[in-house]
Amino acid sequence: MTASNDDREHGTGHTPGPTSTASVSASDAAATTAVGRRSAGRNGWAQPTTPGALSKRVQRRLTAPQATRTNAIHPGAWWLWALGLGTAASRTTNPLLLALLIGVAGYVVAARRTEAPWAHSYAAFVKLALAVLLIRLAFAVILGSPIPGTHTLLTLPELPLPAWAEGIRIGGRVTAEGLTFALYDGLKLATLLICVGAANALANPARLLKSLPGALYEAGVAVVVALTFAPNLIADVQRLRAARRLRGRPDKGLRGLLQVGLPVLEGALERSVALAAAMDARGYGRTADVPPTVRRTTTALTLGGLVGVCAGTYGLLTAEGGSYGLPVLLAGLAAALAGLWLGGRRSLRTRYRPDAWGVRAWLVAASGAAVATLLILYASHAPSNSAALHPGVVPLTAPTLPLWPAAAILLGLLPAFIAPTPEHTRSKSAHPEHTHPKNTRKEPS
Repeated sequence: MTASNDDREHGTGHTPGPTSTASVSASDAAATTAVGRRSAGRNGWAQPTTPGALSKRVQRRLTAPQATRTNAIHPGAWWLWALGLGTAASRTTNPLLLALLIGVAGYVVAARRTEAPWAHSYAAFVKLALAVLLIRLAFAVILGSPIPGTHTLLTLPELPLPAWAEGIRIGGRVTAEGLTFALYDGLKLATLLICVGAANALANPARLLKSLPGALYEAGVAVVVALTFAPNLIADVQRLRAARRLRGRPDKGLRGLLQVGLPVLEGALERSVALAAAMDARGYGRTADVPPTVRRTTTALTLGGLVGVCAGTYGLLTAEGGSYGLPVLLAGLAAALAGLWLGGRRSLRTRYRPDAWGVRAWLVAASGAAVATLLILYASHAPSNSAALHPGVVPLTAPTLPLWPAAAILLGLLPAFIAPTPEHTRSKSAHPEHTHPKNTRKEPS
């Protein structure tokens, strides 16, 4: 049997059998179908789409993009989101709502934090919040509580105090009502600390400093250095404790604390000196000449605006100031912004690649603001709503979960779905078997 012309051209010298003929026919049919689909797409015809491909396309559209330098969420948006959750926490003592706020903050941090050093400070804030809660309960047990109660849990020996210390007692009866009130109060403060810790773990402090107005740049440098001190301190402690464990030395107890504390303090001082030298070499602190009238106007507007912001914020956080809090806050913000705009003329600096406040940043900030606004409106809508947000302890009643505030708090989960996904989170979810470097190592052949 002789070879075909095509076989002679390709140098095979082989006559295709039935299997080869079937495979060629199948490939020709697939190529014809692909050409037809491409031509149909160009001509505007409706292309057939399978349900699986459609679902993958929708999922790809709804999935948050991978985090890069250009699409990262603005650090100010993370702080506004966290402050919104903190404002909502300050409006209630319901332990169920406070636990829901803690869960929302923790889920967003776990889903969207990076591997940067400051991102690991969230655990330290959680431990600090737990310590604050325990201290508040200990004070209620030892020093008593102003809340009267009839359910006595235990009676401690009471220490007699002089007459000038009237109203203060050490020991005595410990009631369930007083302990429950202390638990609610301490849990609210712990929730505020966890919200601040979430902002510290998600927002880049260096980018936040770059976004500040020129009038607040010097103060912003001090604030950012203070904010980064705690994460760097925690990282130094963990590094030194790990080094001591590798050397077989104790890293716990008073002796381990003393031997770790001195290197940590030395490293903090060295870092401060290096930072001061780097800032001085880069010309920090230079100012431009402005007229005295502009300086006085800037000072008056900035100070007056900050006082108005403080007074308005206090009014929003307290039940008595709900009528004047918002107008005073808006007036203070307007005056402060005008002062900052005038004060920015004294700053001789430029911004390299400024951070853009995109749509996702607006949605992140709006989710936190919506949580705070909805809880404030719910509390002021009817007197009965206040009882749901502040469960009573005399008489002692079990707290209930109000549905509308709970649904409002769940809006704080929006950043976990719209914010760009960090690279390490996306790689772990896509390739769970490659989470450890030793699993990706190839054996030599």
